[in-house]
Amino acid sequence: MASLRATFRLPGLAKVAARNNTFAASAIRAYSTKPQGLKDRLRELIPEKREEVKQVKAEFGNKVLGETTVDMAYGGMRGIKGLIWEGSVLDAEEGIRFRGKTIPECQKVLPKAEGGSEPLPESLFWLLVTGEVPTTEQVRGLSAEWADRAALPSFVEDLLDRCPTTLHPMSQFSLAVTALQHESQFAKAYQAGVKKTEYWDTTFEDSMDLIAKLPNIAGRIYQNVFKKGGKLPAINPNLDYGANLANLLGFGDNKDFVELMRLYLTIHSDHEGGNVSAHTTHLVGSALSDPYLSFAAGLNGLAGPLHGLANQEVLRWITKMREELGGKDVSDETIKDYVWKTLKSGQVVPGYGHAVLRKTDPRYSCQLVLY
Repeated sequence: MASLRATFRLPGLAKVAARNNTFAASAIRAYSTKPQGLKDRLRELIPEKREEVKQVKAEFGNKVLGETTVDMAYGGMRGIKGLIWEGSVLDAEEGIRFRGKTIPECQKVLPKAEGGSEPLPESLFWLLVTGEVPTTEQVRGLSAEWADRAALPSFVEDLLDRCPTTLHPMSQFSLAVTALQHESQFAKAYQAGVKKTEYWDTTFEDSMDLIAKLPNIAGRIYQNVFKKGGKLPAINPNLDYGANLANLLGFGDNKDFVELMRLYLTIHSDHEGGNVSAHTTHLVGSALSDPYLSFAAGLNGLAGPLHGLANQEVLRWITKMREELGGKDVSDETIKDYVWKTLKSGQVVPGYGHAVLRKTDPRYSCQLVLY
């Protein structure tokens, strides 16, 4: 399913955007005079966004977005414009833009760690949520807040420690996130009768708690599966999100790895809303399932070989090729023969081809340039 750009490409909508952007610009100027937390900023932005959506629906609610073909229906709704997605736009030729900014632009303007060269994931998160480039102080505040929320309940730690090491890490990941639903503030608030207009508050709290706990989950799974268990280092409140994750994986003393982790988390933070995991998360969330249940559902979609598991499938394919080639020289010709062997067997070469992109993925290019 295709996402709809924020501009909609409809006549007149630019006027609505201009009216709102003028107001937002003045708010940003006032806001930038002193550091402000993310939740406080959202408390200001949400009424503006509600009014903007109201105006768009009033002026353009009966406009036609496009035609739908039988092929689109059979093709998993590919190409159908059916989602509003402002965080990112994926262009077939150019690649991803986050809130209108290319990856090189994000690398240039987003705050970095002291002495670092790559954007901090916290800064990209702020940009996605608000549409604004945060200050260094705001990013540091977000790092500290996530560190403060990072601890896992003991029952989740025990649950992960009891998993067989043969259980796939993504299954363990989904299991842990689902178990964290026990802590959901949104679920408790909904049962208590919270007003619909206040759903966002506890949804935000759940989302922040969940994001903060993900490195501890990933680190524990990695430790149990690949390092035969053992005690993990504590989250360091003075480190950023990427550095803490690198530390939990055992690579915190490798500056290049830490910097690569910051970049990797940043560039993979969003990829439009129509892919399997993003769409699944929002679809499940539309039933008012809390962020834990919604995110776990998205993880299960991400675990498929035509989605996130493709990373693993690529490594397996390369490893198998090296084993089968044995002592043969690895050359263009031997690789070509192996590729044809794969294709003639009715299989696909994992990692090649993309549902949208028609040129080299800029997420790959920026990592290649760096390392």
